[in-house]
Amino acid sequence: MTGQRGLMVAARVLSVVSRPYYMPVVGFLALFTFTYLSLLPLIYKVTVLLMVLAFTVLLPRLCIFVYRKLNGWAPVQLRLRENRVVPYVIFMMSYAACLHLMFHLHMPHYMCGILLAALLIQGVCIVVNIWWKISMHCAGAGGIIGALLAYSVLFVFNPVGWLCVLILFSGAVGTARMLLRQHSLAQVVAGTLVGVAGSVAGILLI
Repeated sequence: MTGQRGLMVAARVLSVVSRPYYMPVVGFLALFTFTYLSLLPLIYKVTVLLMVLAFTVLLPRLCIFVYRKLNGWAPVQLRLRENRVVPYVIFMMSYAACLHLMFHLHMPHYMCGILLAALLIQGVCIVVNIWWKISMHCAGAGGIIGALLAYSVLFVFNPVGWLCVLILFSGAVGTARMLLRQHSLAQVVAGTLVGVAGSVAGILLI
C-alpha cells in the first residue's frame, strides 16, 4: 500500500512539472544552453525567456483563473473535456501574441518556430478535443521530442543520446497520466504523436 501511494504521489508530481505550457520556456532554455546561442549576451537571453514566460505561462494562467472564477468552477472542473475549449483558446491567443511580438522584433525564425509549433499542437488538440479527450501533457512531451529532431536537422548534430532521454521522459509522463486515470493509452499515444509531428512541422516549415 505504501509503495502504491508513493507511486501515485510521483505521478502527480510528474504531471505538475510536465504541464504543457512550460514546454516553450524549456525549449528556449535548451536553445540558449546547448547551441551556439549560448554565446548571446545574458541580458538578451534573460529578456527573451521572461517574455516567453509572461506570454506562455503567466498571462494565460491569469486569464484562465479569472474565467474559472467568473463561472464559479472548482479547478477540477477544467479537466472536463467540454470545459477545456476556452482555456485552449486563451493559451492560443497568448501564444499568437508572443509569436507576433517575436516577428516584430525580427527574431530568428528557428526561435519563432517554438511558438509556431506550440500553436500547431494546440490547434490540433482543440479540434480533436471536440469529439475526444486527448492528452495535452503527452502532446507537450512529444513536442520536445519533435523539437529535438527538428533542431538536429537545422544545427546538424546527433540527437540519439538526448532522444533516448526524452523518449523515456515522455513515456513516464504518459504512464503518470494513465495512473491518475486522466487518459487512456490511446489518448496518451495520440497526444505524443501530435506533439512530435506538430513540433517538427512548426520548426522546420517556418
